[in-house]
Amino acid sequence: MHEHLPPLRAHAGRSAVASLVAAAACWGLGTVASKQIVDDVAPLILLPVQLTASCLLLLLITLIRRESFSWTPSTRRLAALGILNPGAAYALGLIGLTTITASMSVLLWALEPVVILLLAALVLHERIPATLAGLVAVAITGVLLVVYEPGAAGNTVGITLTLVSIGFCALYTVLTRRLMLDDSSLAVVLAQQAAALGFAVLLAAVVQLARGTGWALGDLGPRTWLAAAASGVLYYGLGFWFFLSGLRQVPASYAGAFLPLIPVFGVAAGFLTGERLEPRQWIGALLIVAGITAVAVRLRGPASTPHAVTR
Repeated sequence: MHEHLPPLRAHAGRSAVASLVAAAACWGLGTVASKQIVDDVAPLILLPVQLTASCLLLLLITLIRRESFSWTPSTRRLAALGILNPGAAYALGLIGLTTITASMSVLLWALEPVVILLLAALVLHERIPATLAGLVAVAITGVLLVVYEPGAAGNTVGITLTLVSIGFCALYTVLTRRLMLDDSSLAVVLAQQAAALGFAVLLAAVVQLARGTGWALGDLGPRTWLAAAASGVLYYGLGFWFFLSGLRQVPASYAGAFLPLIPVFGVAAGFLTGERLEPRQWIGALLIVAGITAVAVRLRGPASTPHAVTR
């Protein structure tokens, strides 16, 4: 059936926008932080370390806020989605990245908001306004201007794995929006991250048994471990918490429209560390900000009603 979402109140609209922008910031900055250590830490080690740090942070916040947490049927269903993302999605993405260039990877990931729009329409039966689709197209154009570099290439296997990973992430967004009713965002993200951690540990154990390299720790110093944990807290803990906090207040199609902000925060972090942007990158960043600002205005205005979600 179709559930028509009520008009967003001004406070709810501002809260959703703030949460989704904060999520994009965490993911953009977290990506930059992860790039600093990915050469020192094997992906199958990095993911469990990051998720462990994330789970510890979320558990600490849960205890401080004295939020109740119980494995209800609803929580178990939502937790299972953590195996999908960040579990399987990031595992496939990391494997795919070994056979395609970084430029090709970021170009492919620009498709995620489009996939979310399509799945939101097909699975949730959300009505996608032409204006929203147009604004997402503007933002994606900006992403391409920001991240494109000549020489983007990759083999078929790597591209396929990356596309499957993108599909998993988009499906995660849509299904979480469908299942998330009155559940606490903090409880949901903690359950999902715990499930993802279990998957990551199991995957590393399987690779260890099969190839003897799953737990190849190498010579990692305290600073590397600390950097890995910090990037996990930023990218997985805070990033997913903010995203789910915004997602529970708005349709999935609108939540996905904020994802093009991720490379803006990424290049901003690079700029602060001494990297310089080309003119086309400045233009791209302006297009992204303009497009997402227009989406935010729609969310805060009275015209943010015409969406429907299937339950």
